Amino acid sequence: MTDSTITPRINATDFLAAQRANRRNTVWLIVILLLLGGGFGYVLGWAGETYATSRFEYVDLLAFSMPGTIGALILLSIGVGATAVTFAAGDKVVLSLNNAEVVSAEQEPLLHNVVEEMAIAAGLPKPRVAIIESPAMNAFATGIYPENAAIGVTRGLLANLSRDELQGVVAHEMGHILNWDTRYMTAVGILVGLIALISDAILRARWHRIGGSSGGRRGKGGGGAALIVFAVVIIFAILAPIAGRLVQFAVSRQREYLADATSVQLTRNPLGLIGALQKLGHQDRAPELGNRATQHLFIVNPIRSFGATASALMATHPDIESRIERLRNLGRI
Repeated sequence: MTDSTITPRINATDFLAAQRANRRNTVWLIVILLLLGGGFGYVLGWAGETYATSRFEYVDLLAFSMPGTIGALILLSIGVGATAVTFAAGDKVVLSLNNAEVVSAEQEPLLHNVVEEMAIAAGLPKPRVAIIESPAMNAFATGIYPENAAIGVTRGLLANLSRDELQGVVAHEMGHILNWDTRYMTAVGILVGLIALISDAILRARWHRIGGSSGGRRGKGGGGAALIVFAVVIIFAILAPIAGRLVQFAVSRQREYLADATSVQLTRNPLGLIGALQKLGHQDRAPELGNRATQHLFIVNPIRSFGATASALMATHPDIESRIERLRNLGRI
């Protein structure tokens, strides 16, 4: 999966088409992750049936398995349930994970004023405004629906950016809300975490003891077949969360490009976001800000930076210079 297969290249006259494509991809990518979880459940059910029914003399990988189907349905149900919970309270979870406190217009009048301006420009309800008490410069958006969205910025961002630069960053985050990115990023974070949690439990199990006892009970051939079964399970347990993470990261880059372009669409001033990105790109990483579960939500990754040579699949964000170059092209600067 490459960047070009997810979202078309953004240009100054194609915002609406790119936004529509982004929203379609949001639905499809969540479906892909749910199916990945269902496939994981099927493999676990199939392996359990094979072990319980003593069919270790042979292993038919293509045979239909009712327990496998039940396992798939169970994990699909858990995934759908987790998604539903995320849709109901995902914004509160993300704010809490990032230690972001909602502030009033009396506490932060400038920030509220800028957020209100960008909400009007986007045609969206005004999101809640939150502050992270960190000297680092960063910002994020969250919320499954525009009505419960929130934009969080760090204290360092407020202290170091001009009003135009702050407007560019807020417009970028408003773009994530407008383009359904916050919905996708929050839901996918939960689904990938669920797959990784189950995979971790599988990998911690002592499969070598099971395989050894099977061999002693059923003979050498049965023991060899048992090892094949559990090898399949372990391989899938390793690959499933990796595949889920790749799906998550592969689209993050294009969503950042689109949010940058949307910022220009809302502000009509690419110089604001360009100036902000230049300052953000020259700061040190802040280990106290963000974590692996929320790093993809921020305007720049708070944990690590990605250069131009970073893998398009593994990087949560495009490199700053590429983003600035695209913004210059959009603004014909």
